[in-house]
Amino acid sequence: MQRWVHVDRSVESRSGDLRIVAVADTHSKIHSDGISRISALKPDCILHGGDIGDLRVLDELAEVAPVLAVRGNIDGLEMPDSMAIDVLDEGRRALRVLLLHIALAGPRVRADARKLAKKLDADLIVCGHSHVPFAGRDRGITVFNPGSIGPRRFTLPIIFGELTVSRARVDVRHVDCETGLKWMPPGRISAPGANETEPSRDDDEPRRTR
Repeated sequence: MQRWVHVDRSVESRSGDLRIVAVADTHSKIHSDGISRISALKPDCILHGGDIGDLRVLDELAEVAPVLAVRGNIDGLEMPDSMAIDVLDEGRRALRVLLLHIALAGPRVRADARKLAKKLDADLIVCGHSHVPFAGRDRGITVFNPGSIGPRRFTLPIIFGELTVSRARVDVRHVDCETGLKWMPPGRISAPGANETEPSRDDDEPRRTR
């Protein structure tokens, strides 16, 4: 029987908007500017989508903010495979994030990830594995891959994600670790004053709940 360990956690906003940094695929080494870039955002918590490598990476991140992490395919069994994280607003659930390592096959959500998200009533999946930054929606499931903040793979950017959770909405963006600027896919130009939310496949946002 295949092993699968799931845990539940919660984080709470105590002063308005909740700022979450999402990272993945560190492979034992965070980019040299990674910690300073993340610290500058003053996150309330950090999510790690797996392929951690050396667990001292989590200690580095924990010096900035509390860390919630799942195991990737290179990690040991001491980490959970998936985690449901409830974002609480005055004690009530405002958003449920499903954190797991592998959720996408190209731009499509895998059947096993979809099934788990539906079972847990998750509003948003945060994942890793591919090193490819992604923000979108597939058949009713919103998914965010922050990309990799570890050693560069091929010509992919070294990158992480930021999620800002307010009572009205959830904004997500990718941050280029080398420049500290918002990352945009090649060929896209952000108009002055444009909304900072990454576009999803049907221009929807993670729904707010309860």
